[in-house]
Amino acid sequence: MAEENIETKEINNLSDLSQLSEVQESAVVVKEPKIDALGRSYATGRRKESTARVWVKRGSGKMQINGKDMNSYFARPVLQMLLNFVFEVTDRKDQFDVMATVKGGGLSGQAGAVRHGLSRALTLFEPDLRKPLKVAGMLTRDSRVVERKKYGRAKARKSFQFSKR
Repeated sequence: MAEENIETKEINNLSDLSQLSEVQESAVVVKEPKIDALGRSYATGRRKESTARVWVKRGSGKMQINGKDMNSYFARPVLQMLLNFVFEVTDRKDQFDVMATVKGGGLSGQAGAVRHGLSRALTLFEPDLRKPLKVAGMLTRDSRVVERKKYGRAKARKSFQFSKR
């Protein structure tokens, strides 16, 4: 009975509220890193129709996507910048090796999927990196997909040319 009174104590004034908040502050849970036996963290990233499986481990900054170097797989500098931005935000340039497999969609969607998976894998490897990645918006899955084509139309919204006569 005495234990129930402590847990379900009613808050009648401000001093009770301040005591309750002090108890909650001391109960902050520290996240543990999720690292496998090989020293890697794994996460999945998605964007448009693409799905990426990403493994991250300590290393020299080598990035491999589908068995190829990042510079040869994503030839466009904009797509390379998309992936490197994750390390710039976290100040972890050339500290991690990344191995990713990605399928589905086009190159832009694949780069977005790898970036999403890379961000999630880094937060599992180092939970302290969650805050800067969350502020930069890299942990949120971009749910925008192509709108479906409607019948009686040329594309999703485009109509055929109208003829009066």
